[in-house]
Amino acid sequence: MSGTRRASLRIEGKVQGVFFRESARVEATRLGLTGWVRNRPDGSVEAVVEGEPAVLEEFIRWCHRGPSQARVSGVQRTDGEATGEFSHFNVERTS
Repeated sequence: MSGTRRASLRIEGKVQGVFFRESARVEATRLGLTGWVRNRPDGSVEAVVEGEPAVLEEFIRWCHRGPSQARVSGVQRTDGEATGEFSHFNVERTS
């Protein structure tokens, strides 16, 4: 896990019902990241992502925009050490 990091994200705005989760899965997979993304009952989207720091930053920049129909109003972020528990990037059920 040397060199890899983890970011826990909460994306707010018009982010549900606009293909945000599937678009995030496609983007994370394209970048070679692992983790998951899911809708939250409060209308936000939550993600946990692991990967190389520079690639992680690229994904987080994408999260500030999202897919074309999304309107992101904010991204809350918590950084940590990668655990290596993920083998790929999934869309999970609502928390």
